[in-house]
Amino acid sequence: MTGTPKTADEASFLSDAMLAEADAIRRVAARAAGEDAGRWADAVALLDGCTGHVMISGMGKSGLIGAKIAATMSSLGLPAHFMHPSEAVHGDLGRLRAGDVAILMSYSGGTEEVVNLAAILRTDGIRRVGISCNHQSHLARLCDVHLAIGDVVEACPLNLAPTASTTAMLAMGDALALAVSRRRNFAADDFHRRHPGGALGAGLKSVTEVLRFRVGETLATVAEDCTVADALRSTGGGRRAGALVVVDAAGRLSGIFTDGDLRRRVNELGAGLLSKRVAEVMTARPSALSSEALVRDAVQLVRERRLDEIPVVDDDGRPLGLIDVQDLVSMKVIDLGN
Repeated sequence: MTGTPKTADEASFLSDAMLAEADAIRRVAARAAGEDAGRWADAVALLDGCTGHVMISGMGKSGLIGAKIAATMSSLGLPAHFMHPSEAVHGDLGRLRAGDVAILMSYSGGTEEVVNLAAILRTDGIRRVGISCNHQSHLARLCDVHLAIGDVVEACPLNLAPTASTTAMLAMGDALALAVSRRRNFAADDFHRRHPGGALGAGLKSVTEVLRFRVGETLATVAEDCTVADALRSTGGGRRAGALVVVDAAGRLSGIFTDGDLRRRVNELGAGLLSKRVAEVMTARPSALSSEALVRDAVQLVRERRLDEIPVVDDDGRPLGLIDVQDLVSMKVIDLGN
């Protein structure tokens, strides 16, 4: 059974709900840059100095947010895991070690399970970052560093369901994770090692890792003064790339002649095309990728310039190979239908 809208304009209601959550983030961001800047710096320093794992704990919706923050931290080079506060006092505390840091979250700052856990961790010597509504909360008094969310009006019309408050918690956790990774000079290569699977990981691979057509192995280069007929004969054996890679007298990339170019030139010149020098019909100074480029750079070129083949060159401009758009499709990093 479908309920009727509670407002005359449901679109406005939906927008207002999201703006309420955005407002909670804006308010906590202002605190982080203003009155609470020192506390935030202390929290980042404490996490950056963590020699073990970060344990994140919270009850209910806060706990679900905590699990996501733990996943974000782990992906950014700060090993982290979520621990349910009730399970903690029934054996999971054994997962903590000296050198670990705990992040404890409760908007009210008085959630019994979280407060009890904070007291136990203080006794055990585990450093603690607390996140709650204000610095006078019970949780705040039990933590080494405390970050305040501030007064929040939930997006829920009843001001009951945790919505804006949990959104603010999520943003705070993400900000902490990003700040620590920035301090640690976390780079794209580090991220790739933690995300080797899926399109995200594939996009962070070096183009030289995924080259199917390599110069000297599966790809031949042709000289500028070579005729089209001779060029086609020299590259006709085996599985041929969809383009001729053309080099100058010094072996540097000077042009590319694709299968599409071949079809267009045949329509223009007929059989006379075969006697033409490659330099006369090629695309000169084509877009190319350096050997340091990533697969995502190739994807960007394909999307921006509608290229089907992209040469890859070394620091001296000599071709190393050729990226074919179908290779990107097979890696599932690009969809030609979009």
